[in-house]
Order: sequence, then structure tokens, then C-alpha cells
Amino acid sequence: MARGLTLDHLSFRLGVCRLAANTPVPDWAWQAQDFLTISRTPEELSITADEAVIPEGIPSQRGFCAFRVRGGTMGFGLVGLLASVLQPLAEGGVSVFTISTHDTDYILVRRDEADRTVHLLEGAGHHVVSAGPPGR
Repeated sequence: MARGLTLDHLSFRLGVCRLAANTPVPDWAWQAQDFLTISRTPEELSITADEAVIPEGIPSQRGFCAFRVRGGTMGFGLVGLLASVLQPLAEGGVSVFTISTHDTDYILVRRDEADRTVHLLEGAGHHVVSAGPPGR
């Protein structure tokens, strides 16, 4: 299992939206400047984006921040990397929403859990660095 990872604590505010599976990707989503990921399955259209671009009335959970695993392209053969981050958070009672891209993993937590998340990650031997535009 991977230990001693560096994670960037991204300070921007994020929201997670759930729309009907047949909903076209809304124009507002493309206005996101800091973070945008769109997933469509037979059950839903899920959009995670800058909280500021999500219109009122859109079914969403707001108030998230993200931690990005640093290190460039991780490769699909790495075993235990995400588990080494998630295990201490689970043991500490922090609920997470994860997003994986081709290059890395993002762990979203409620903003009010950010300090505790840093404490738990560092207690597990990881290093957390503040990054991203402050106050968004």
C-alpha cells in the first residue's frame, strides 16, 4: 500500500449535481474555471464543478473542497494508492466522494471537514500542501 503521498489541498468550492440520465450537458457546466467533471451512466448525469456556476434549483450537494494526489500520471498498475488515502479518512469518520482521471485521483470532502482531513492524512504519513485559488 502506498504511503507518504503528497496531496494538494485545492481551496476552490465545489458542488456535485445529479441530473436525469437523458439530460443534455447544460451550458452552465462549461463555465467552470477551476474544476469540471461530467459522467453519464444509464441512471444519471453527474456533474462536479465550481460551486459558483451551479444555478439555484439544480439538484446538488454544495460545500466540497478537493485533495489531489500529486505525482503526474499515476499509471493503472499502481495498487493501494487510493486505499492508503481513503483508509485513514474512513477510520476517522470522514465521508468522501472520489473522482479519478487518467492522470490522478481527487478526494472531495465537505469544507467543514477539511482541517480534520489534513490531520488524518498527515497522521497516516502523507504530506498535504495548500494549492489553488484561495476563497473560491
